[in-house]
This record gives sequence, structure tokens and C-alpha cells, in this order.
Amino acid sequence: MIRGMRATNDNKDEETREERMEPPVQPLVDLSSATLRTKRGTIHCLTIVGQIEGHMELPPGAKATKYEHILPLLAALEANDEIGGVLFLLNTMGGDVEAGLAIAELISGMTKPTVSLVLGGGHSIGVPLAVAPKHTMIAPSASMTIHPIRMSGTMIAAPQTYHYFNRLQERIVRFVTKNSHITQERFTELMMSAKDMAADVGSVIYGEEAVACGLIDRIGGLSDALTALYTRMR
Repeated sequence: MIRGMRATNDNKDEETREERMEPPVQPLVDLSSATLRTKRGTIHCLTIVGQIEGHMELPPGAKATKYEHILPLLAALEANDEIGGVLFLLNTMGGDVEAGLAIAELISGMTKPTVSLVLGGGHSIGVPLAVAPKHTMIAPSASMTIHPIRMSGTMIAAPQTYHYFNRLQERIVRFVTKNSHITQERFTELMMSAKDMAADVGSVIYGEEAVACGLIDRIGGLSDALTALYTRMR
């Protein structure tokens, strides 16, 4: 009888361990994130996609990353002793500047190993998000758009409003240059270029260009990003 009870308990323990190894379904649906447990360690994979949603809600059909979801999740990951590192997968068109900068500041302040991989695009406020982790990578086909702060084409009538936007832009320039190897002069040059964009100033750079100018550390794919993260975890 005792042996039968032990066998039953062993089976339950084994089932519990197997359940813990499976990615949680609800976070995948709600936050597009998953905790992955392997022999090399436990990592959390978090995606930043679509448009960064700030204080105003986007239309129902729009793909969005909600900053009120991401901020507490990042705090929880930093405080969780089981999580050895965080992998950020980016394919974003940009969005709310202050919300994106808030997420980027939290990422850069994490003590755990962090790696970002830009896939598709890391545009506008997606640039600070891409450079915030400790090690940054970009797919060869991915692109990044660098441009000044803008407000949907609305004319800025008050000097105070212009001053606010100018200081906000300076914050972004300081953050990007602090968290990457690009110089302030080169980043500003790309931001103010009139060659690449037909109806605006700015630059669109691709994988190898982003690495060559020092914005991103190196070219890579998913396996490269995972290897880099596991190496830093060791």
C-alpha cells in the first residue's frame, strides 16, 4: 500500500515538473511573453511589437505594446531569482515617446543579463528600446528609422511647446548615445538628414549600417541572441 502511494506521489511530482517546463499560455496571449526553462538556465522572452501605446488607447484593430503591462512585468523579472536573463524581440513602428522611453529606462537599469534582437524594424522610439539591453543584435534585413521628435504634423505655435519638444529630443539623444557606441554627432546627423525620407527629415538604416555606425553591437539571429544571453548568464 505504501509503495503504491509513493508511486502515485512520484507520478504527480513528475507531472508537476513537466507542467512547469511548459510555457504559460495566458502570458503568451496577453503579453506575448514566455518563461523558458532549459538545462542552460531560465530566461524570459518578451516581445515589443506594433506601436508603443501610451496614455491614449489605440484603435481596437491596432497591434500595440501597452506600457502599463510592460513596466510591472520588468520589475517582476528583475526581482525574480529564478529568471537568469531576459531576451527582447523587437518589431515596432515606434509610438508614444515618453512611454517608450520609460520602458527603455527600466530595461537599461536591470542587473540581469539582457539581450535585444531587432527583427523587421525598430523605428522611432523603438531605437532607444533596441539599445537599452546590455547586448544588442539586429537581423540583416531589419531596419531602423531615426528622426526628430514630431507631433503628427501639427504646427508648434508656442515657444514653450518647442522648448519642451527640444528637451525631450535631447533626452532621447543622450539615452541612445549612453547605451550604444554611436557618437552624439553621428546620431544627430542621421536624425537631421534630408536624403532618405521624402516628406520628412531623418534616416532609415539597415542591419549592417546599424552595426557599422555603432548603434547596434552586431548582426545576428535567434540562435545568436540565445547563445549571447546564455553566455552572459554563466
